Amino acid sequence: MAESTKSIPPRTTAAAEDYLERISELIRRKGYARVVDIAAELKISQASVTTMVQRLDAEGLVKYEKYRGMVLTSAGEEVARRIAHRHELLTIFLRQLGLPENVITHDVEGLEHHISPETFRAIEALSRWLEKNPAVAGKLKTERA
Repeated sequence: MAESTKSIPPRTTAAAEDYLERISELIRRKGYARVVDIAAELKISQASVTTMVQRLDAEGLVKYEKYRGMVLTSAGEEVARRIAHRHELLTIFLRQLGLPENVITHDVEGLEHHISPETFRAIEALSRWLEKNPAVAGKLKTERA
């Protein structure tokens, strides 16, 4: 009997997800990610970044070479894609509700790491429905004001 070949993404902490998301963004934007770049973007020490990157390397999410930089492994890319998708969908959904951008930015950073898959799927479905029913989304915005 053959087992399913679909991979299950590794469970990660919010901090690890933040790093993977940042590494992915840096690689996309600059073509590489280094400890110094991550530290500057997250506004934390290079020593803290090095510790986390070494942990991500040990967990098989990044391939890290001291003084050279890092790349995401396929598992790391999968987690980064999942987080980017959550981030994008939650941003769209909160905009559909007419919330201010500063509130959206703050709330998405917390929600993207702590939302259950079931709740995320429900928000995804509701967001698609609101997109198809812009009058309802508009009414939500006006009633909130």
